[in-house]
Amino acid sequence: MTTHGGAATPPGTDTHSRRKLGLFSVAAISVGFMGPVMAMALNGIGVAGLVGKAVPFTFIVSFVGTMLVAYAFIRLTRFITHAGSVYALAGSTLGPRAGFFGGFALLGTYLFFAACITGACAVFFSAMMSELGIAVPERAWVIVPVVVGLFVLLLNLRESAVTARTLLAIGFVGIVAMVILSFVIIGKVASGEAPVDTGVDFSVLLPGDVPFSAIMTAAVFGFLSWAGFESGTSLGEESKDPKRIVPLALTLAVVLAGVIYVFVMFAQAIGYGTDATGQDAFAGASSTLTELSSTYIGRWYAVAISVIAFFVAFASLLSSTAAASRLLFALARDGFGPSSFARTNPSTGVPVNSTIFTIVLTTILAVGLGLFGATSVDVYYWYATIAVLCMVVAYGMTSVGVIRYMFRPTSKIRRWEAIIPALGLVFLGYVYIVQVTGQTAPYTYFPWLAGAWCLIGLVIVLAKPDLAQRIGARLTTEDLD
Repeated sequence: MTTHGGAATPPGTDTHSRRKLGLFSVAAISVGFMGPVMAMALNGIGVAGLVGKAVPFTFIVSFVGTMLVAYAFIRLTRFITHAGSVYALAGSTLGPRAGFFGGFALLGTYLFFAACITGACAVFFSAMMSELGIAVPERAWVIVPVVVGLFVLLLNLRESAVTARTLLAIGFVGIVAMVILSFVIIGKVASGEAPVDTGVDFSVLLPGDVPFSAIMTAAVFGFLSWAGFESGTSLGEESKDPKRIVPLALTLAVVLAGVIYVFVMFAQAIGYGTDATGQDAFAGASSTLTELSSTYIGRWYAVAISVIAFFVAFASLLSSTAAASRLLFALARDGFGPSSFARTNPSTGVPVNSTIFTIVLTTILAVGLGLFGATSVDVYYWYATIAVLCMVVAYGMTSVGVIRYMFRPTSKIRRWEAIIPALGLVFLGYVYIVQVTGQTAPYTYFPWLAGAWCLIGLVIVLAKPDLAQRIGARLTTEDLD
């Protein structure tokens, strides 16, 4: 039963009047969470340090890996509509205990990602002020998460359609700005007007002599650019035709991001130059989009890109907190957490209390580290690492779930397709290993923190069998066709 303002809606009640989100709105939530401008400004740098000029090829590999992982979500959302994402997808296929465990891991992903993105907002705000020639005290960054959190709260308490339209607008502007810069770079390099003389080198689309192990290690960093692609599933209950729209929206978000990422990385690779000097410049950049904007268009465009990057980070925070609050709502609706988290505003359908809690918590997580001396960059990378480790667990549960579903006698998915999520599990396992091995402090602590979070979820579900029973009854009767 779905709750509205604390009152339960009887089974069979028509809730379609609240389902207002269309294909592009749901896709916007996923794209907004991924934050393409953030990804393209930062994620290629680490990749370049590992594979040199083969950055675009590495992102192609990451694209394939992401599609293998996304397959489980795309297929299962054809049959399941639920605000809980992994919570419902794993719960309906593997059982309620597995569903809660996967959902709890995903909750950690969303909360830690939201905290890391508040750090990104501070990073890009400082960069924006620097481009505008305004000096900002180094420790003043802790004010940014508080102010940004207030604006995110105001938007997220409105209808989800308002949030989606905001994300769509911000994301569209950011993507257009990146694509324009990429076309300018390619045009100037092709015409010989660029400050590099290596030309339009299509060999960047091949691995070259880079070892396969280096490509796969770098592909992990590329994969992070798609993190949160599944967040659109959290608004499935608020869409017009969820079992058609949600899988299409997820596919659109992953594919659109993949095409853009590979194209932009191709432009960046040839823009810096594919010789040793250019590769070093790429790997040593602080923000590739800002640097290349200054070089190929002018400082005014660098200023514009820095402003856009800040608002894209804001949009990503808007999306991640919206997804986290819907997951909290879904868990509370089934008996875990305060009952107030399961109440929604009757006019907007927004889970108000879970939204407020999510935003306050993520702001505290970011500011708390800052008060103990961490920089905004520390907040971004530290919480991102914890989130990724939780994410691997959550995504893995969904991949296992779709394989289990395929072998049910009543399954509508052909069994031979199991090879796809199986390969996705291999990719996720590699991502986890890379994040755990060969790290130095404080990164050696983060696997323990992520493991502790997931362990808490496991303890809860084992200690509360009545919770698992309620979850199982709900998922069995409502979600899986």
